[in-house]
Amino acid sequence: MSEEQTTTQTNANEEKKSIDIKKLLKSVLAYGSSDLHLVVGSEPQIRIDKELRPLNLAVLGAKDIEEMAYSLIEDKQKKVFEDKNELDFSFELQGIGRFRANYYRTIGGIACAFRMIPIDVPTLDEFGNKPIFKELIKKEKGLILVTGPTGSGKSTTLASMLHEINLTERRHIITVEDPVEFVHKNIKSLFSQRDVGSNTESFAAALKYALRQDPDIILIGEMRDAETIGAALTAAETGHLVFGTLHTNSAPGTINRIIDVFDGEEQAQIRAQLASSLIAVISQSLLPRVGGGKVATQEVLITNPAISNLIREDKVHQIYSQMQLNQKETHMTTQTQELLDLLQKKTITKDNAIKGSNRPDELRKVLEAL
Repeated sequence: MSEEQTTTQTNANEEKKSIDIKKLLKSVLAYGSSDLHLVVGSEPQIRIDKELRPLNLAVLGAKDIEEMAYSLIEDKQKKVFEDKNELDFSFELQGIGRFRANYYRTIGGIACAFRMIPIDVPTLDEFGNKPIFKELIKKEKGLILVTGPTGSGKSTTLASMLHEINLTERRHIITVEDPVEFVHKNIKSLFSQRDVGSNTESFAAALKYALRQDPDIILIGEMRDAETIGAALTAAETGHLVFGTLHTNSAPGTINRIIDVFDGEEQAQIRAQLASSLIAVISQSLLPRVGGGKVATQEVLITNPAISNLIREDKVHQIYSQMQLNQKETHMTTQTQELLDLLQKKTITKDNAIKGSNRPDELRKVLEAL
């Protein structure tokens, strides 16, 4: 090997050794990015406005990522990861920020994905959420769902709603998450935040005992199965305000998803429970903003007697047309209307509106008619 090659190799090795996971995570904040990815055979990459961008650092090997990954977790977490090859957790680095992490294995070795979580919980007004949200959170009991794909800002919207309650009401709020993301400080309300895996065995187990813990409000990080959904509906019926999330992309689709989780003979009962306890469904997505950044679109369904009857009578397919009626009075809106409003304001492009639409054919027809 020539002297020049040796020098190049030595510099590359020194650059690898100099990579520090805390500095990398700090760069997520410095660049205004949302995520950091570590994958064997690639330099570290960050996500800015939905696009991955490589950092000007050395290509990572399996050993590099293993050392960085294990420096952030305890022996108990390491054992879970080595047993299951998957690990979800959240953590805070003093002076840097709070992060949600996922470790997984690829054919090359350990890979890591880190999502940045603001330490300061945003208010409802900061992100331009609809005024009706402040009215919804004043309800004493019932079910409020915030839905959308991964990375659509569901956790941020829910955290903002709970923060608003914390600023104005004296309530006991239990959150069950996997993992806990936003950490709330007790202002007027009292928070009991539980991490699935660390503080409780499962969402269903936590909900089973939550009713004995004198809660006013319960947040369920993800309504994954029939047992969890059933427990949430029962809690909402028995005098608690329940917040939950699902990975659905429309308000009517959310209702169908909940009902379809159950066996045929149970569905009539679930429809009756939903009809009486559902307060609202907020289905949101994030789209690229013209000039940089992202903007949320929020389809809002608010239960009224007409909506309740459609759910009870198994006519969910008629809910969408009901959402389009008397919207000034009902405070409901469809995603198509949200997208048209953003297009009129030139906040988003036509291409991104159609890509992000849950009813692209409807949106195209409306645009053609304009």
